[in-house]
Amino acid sequence: MLAYLLVAIGGAIGSVARFGIGGLVSQKFGETFPLGTLVVNIAGSFIIGFVAALASPEGRLSPQSRVITTQLVMTGVCGGFTTFSSFSLQTLNLLHDGEWLYAGGNILLSVILCLIATWLGFMLGTALNSTK
Repeated sequence: MLAYLLVAIGGAIGSVARFGIGGLVSQKFGETFPLGTLVVNIAGSFIIGFVAALASPEGRLSPQSRVITTQLVMTGVCGGFTTFSSFSLQTLNLLHDGEWLYAGGNILLSVILCLIATWLGFMLGTALNSTK
């Protein structure tokens, strides 16, 4: 039962953070290109990579902390924070509106930058692990 509570709390935190950050970026830079969603997805990818490294068997977290962190942060916060479903809908809307360049840019940037952010987060977590 604790696992469900941790995921729910993390999901609430992630969802509120996504709403706030995505809205802030969109308000500042406009909504022609879904930059708010892109920023959130990159940040979420970095966070999940970083936490995955810390929670790995070679990581600095104890087995008990590993379980709690995975449930709260990776499943809960990152699950509520990242917005792949929003990305998909916004890209579909761009395609529907004939904005092929923006749609293609959103797809390429999201995939490439999120993979890079995940890798960077994982590398940072791995480097932190080696300093224990």
